[in-house]
Amino acid sequence: MTELSRALNKRRLRIVLLLTTSFLVVEVGGALYTGSLALLADAGHMLTDVGGLSLALFALWFAERPATPEKTYGYYRVEILAALANATILFLISGYILYEAYRRFQSPPGIEGAPMLAVAVLGLAVNLAGIGLLRRGAEGSLNVQGAFLEVVSDALGSLGVIVAGLVILTTRFYLIDPIISVLIGLFILPRTWRLMNNALNVLLEATPAHINLAQVRREMLDLPGVREVHDLHVWTITSGLEAMSGHVRLDGTANRSKLLRELGELLRERFDIEHITIQVEEEEIGEPRDHE
Repeated sequence: MTELSRALNKRRLRIVLLLTTSFLVVEVGGALYTGSLALLADAGHMLTDVGGLSLALFALWFAERPATPEKTYGYYRVEILAALANATILFLISGYILYEAYRRFQSPPGIEGAPMLAVAVLGLAVNLAGIGLLRRGAEGSLNVQGAFLEVVSDALGSLGVIVAGLVILTTRFYLIDPIISVLIGLFILPRTWRLMNNALNVLLEATPAHINLAQVRREMLDLPGVREVHDLHVWTITSGLEAMSGHVRLDGTANRSKLLRELGELLRERFDIEHITIQVEEEEIGEPRDHE
């Protein structure tokens, strides 16, 4: 991620955090006044938005700190830890909502439909503004993607609450409130799992999903002078910053400096890998070239 991208993401996150925090106060008051679990569930997600956005901002700020002899990559991984924390919080909130919905199925309370509907409409407007601000940043950052998914889940939650409010106003069918709450919780869980899985893959230094390691090896071997590629590793340092290390065996006719330059250009241009470490091993002329 470039410095410009980080600056833009921070600005967008600040705006969304201000909007979200302001509305959270309104929504909690509305949930307490109306007695709506669906509205309270949406307020709970809004609370995780506030926490998630704060974590995302903190992570971006912390990641800007310079590298040290002890932390040679700097603090880029703080961004991934924040994404993992956001996913964990979302799991916990979803679990609580599903539990509370189960209790309300047994004894559905009366709910004030009109104020519930008004608060939900206002919440949808706030969430749509947040989605518009964070959508582009979510494409290049797991950290921002975590905050973006929380805002999207809140928007869907607000839509659900609007439906519930309309049903309660027209039919007095109060069970629609826990039904909508369950749907919100079930919708969020698979998306939260994907976010958590992506963050864990980065922490475990797994090969990035968009990079085919076998193809990287093949294209490196296709360069004249490269006889073998082994101990090849590609991993993600933080969102949008991939690293690679490997051993390359050259034949005796290869121009070492020229070939290293060509390998670097190949890896940057074809696979968008910026941090490259290659150990060169030279052998005698006449040995067969290995493409395995």
